[in-house]
Amino acid sequence: MSEKDEVIVRFNKVSFEYGHNKPILKEADFSIRRKSKITLMGQNGAGKSTIFNLIIGSLKPDYGILSIEDNLTIATAKQVIPGNQMGLTVREFFVTALRDPAKREKVPPIYNIDPRIDAALEIVNLNAPKDRIIKSFSGGQQARLLLASALIQNPDLLLLDEPTNNLDKSGIAHLTKFLVDYKKTCVVISHDAEFLNAFTQGVLYLDVFSKKVEQYAGNYLDLVKEITYRLERERMKNVRLQRDIANRKEQASFFAQKGGHMRDVARKMREKIEELEEEVVDIREEDRTIRNFFIPCQEDISGQILEFKSVSVIKNHKSVSKKIHVILKKNEHLLLTGPNGIGKTTLLEKLAAGNAVSAGKQAKGENITKGIKVGYYRQDFSTLNFEDTVYESLTSVTKEDASIDWNMTQEKLRSIAAGFLIDEHLMRVKIGNLSEGQKGLVSFARLVLQKPGLLILDEPTNHINFRHIPVIASALDKYEGAMILVSHIPEFVKKIRIDKTLDLEKI
Repeated sequence: MSEKDEVIVRFNKVSFEYGHNKPILKEADFSIRRKSKITLMGQNGAGKSTIFNLIIGSLKPDYGILSIEDNLTIATAKQVIPGNQMGLTVREFFVTALRDPAKREKVPPIYNIDPRIDAALEIVNLNAPKDRIIKSFSGGQQARLLLASALIQNPDLLLLDEPTNNLDKSGIAHLTKFLVDYKKTCVVISHDAEFLNAFTQGVLYLDVFSKKVEQYAGNYLDLVKEITYRLERERMKNVRLQRDIANRKEQASFFAQKGGHMRDVARKMREKIEELEEEVVDIREEDRTIRNFFIPCQEDISGQILEFKSVSVIKNHKSVSKKIHVILKKNEHLLLTGPNGIGKTTLLEKLAAGNAVSAGKQAKGENITKGIKVGYYRQDFSTLNFEDTVYESLTSVTKEDASIDWNMTQEKLRSIAAGFLIDEHLMRVKIGNLSEGQKGLVSFARLVLQKPGLLILDEPTNHINFRHIPVIASALDKYEGAMILVSHIPEFVKKIRIDKTLDLEKI
């Protein structure tokens, strides 16, 4: 048996659930072979990250057998850096990664740590002083640090959870080249088709409907096509069955009224109808897409919404003030660009904080017209209270507006939530227990309810299922207020009307 045929991880009828009513896996059967490069995909909240946690041992199967090759070293780069590590220096952050007891690698002597940090940072193309505090880095830089903290362990199996989130074009290019050249095994969760197609050799597809994992050979687009064909086949089968069932019901009703022997004929026809109804295929939940939606603009606003007189940019790890003059009016969309770490997120945070004009907290150099309501989609979802239920999070938005009729809002609120695939069960779940993708959908639902005059969006496609992205792009394209967008996904930006661009690297 060749080395590439060796199975290093095997799920044998593995089942796992979070509590009695939250099944994630039901008798999942699949394997990961040495030196393979695999994509793990599925709907937001299906449980992809749970599979990673089962592999690294932080969760245990309820049933079945999870076999991992003896002495296999495993490292994972999760979606976000834990809050309790934000105060660490770069050096302390990497030492913590190497000393994590869940990792199966012997910790190197401390004298060897700096060269290893340098090598890992070079791979992800990040210049980071080792005494700099983690929380001072931008979201894109933190994404590179997360990746580097996994690479420094030189694992046999590398698990990457949405590694392109927050990365700019340069960062994605460096990561793609690394994975193409990577000589060991890698499993990646991502919704970036172009990125995945550069290196993927197979796909593990977690079906949120059956709770099983389907294994496919080929790349990401191959699987998307297969799903599309399967859906069409299932839809056409349902159409034929429903037509047949309707005809048989009509005939059975006719024969039943005739009495005598005809009643037996009607009974047999009803039995056949029951058999046909069992063949009707449920439309798979993982293939559902959010409904088309519209973000209403704050009423009774016009003219200038925002004025930039100066902005701060980061050059050589230092903040430098640059004079500019940019005015943003109602129905104008501004694209804010620049490489990771230049200060895009910091600028957006200042704007959102500076919305409290009456409190005198307006950011220097930026002026938001008084009375403008700001809707802020933050990439780390820190504008959400993780202790709130989804219902509490949504209703808190409507309660901020005294003009809203609360009784009328209840029905509308649930309708809007349903459009973002938020059902009654999810309404009762705490924000902190949602997947990152579900948090993103809650954030968009809040924006719809909020009706902002200025919309600030910081990487709004991070964590979002690829099926939802065209719907989101369409909603942003039609938004009639002032909008500032940060996104490193060109295909997404192309679908949105952009009236002005502010490139922080070129000012």
